[in-house]
Amino acid sequence: MTASPATPLPDSVDPDDLARFERLGAQWWDPQGPMKPLHRMNPARVGWLRDQLCRHFDRDPKAPRPLGGLTVLDVGCGGGILCEPMARMGAEVTGIDPAPGNVEIARAHAERSGLSIAYRAESAEALAAAGERFDAVLCMEVVEHVVDPGAFVATVAGLTRPGGAFFASTLNRTLKSFALAIVGAEYVLRWLPRGTHDWNKFLTPQELADMIRAGGLEVATMAGCVYDPLADVWRVSRRDVDVNYMIAASRPL
Repeated sequence: MTASPATPLPDSVDPDDLARFERLGAQWWDPQGPMKPLHRMNPARVGWLRDQLCRHFDRDPKAPRPLGGLTVLDVGCGGGILCEPMARMGAEVTGIDPAPGNVEIARAHAERSGLSIAYRAESAEALAAAGERFDAVLCMEVVEHVVDPGAFVATVAGLTRPGGAFFASTLNRTLKSFALAIVGAEYVLRWLPRGTHDWNKFLTPQELADMIRAGGLEVATMAGCVYDPLADVWRVSRRDVDVNYMIAASRPL
């Protein structure tokens, strides 16, 4: 399924990338399928997001539902891999994706899991035009797939309410990321379908931080997400942002 021609795609959406991710269908939730690296990375990024959100909103990260009552928007939610753990921690989650097929998969999986998540086949631009705001906005592994990352980040940052938190993650544009994220992950290990990433669309941490600040936010911290081949796990690193990295920011009151 592709987006209806009656609903024009926003300028930020790359139609080729949109079609590529929508073709995944139910494979979004196959831990051994094309999204295997995202499934393996998820515990590390979820833990980091939880800790950052709890620090920002003065919550106890060890509480059963530490994000209770917070409104969280996941932009480019895909099949809902990040939305579901946020909902289990008590957040009131909205997941948006311009691909209707992704939203259908995410909605069906949440229903089977007994989770209440508001999934919508909409763009960030549509929410911004409607004046919607959230306590926290997540833009994880998305900016490397859009046409104009600067304009897109500004739009998504604008969905963060005053006093709210904003998070973005992407891949650094380094020789190491080319070797590991493209040659290694797509061609040698075949963790991802070939063509999933375009190295020229990767952003350096400085570039992404500048875009976030241009959106009216204050950058708080940054961390890398690093694969440990010996333990076969992903870990958060305070120093190594050579490949995957995450940025936390906030909107002043």
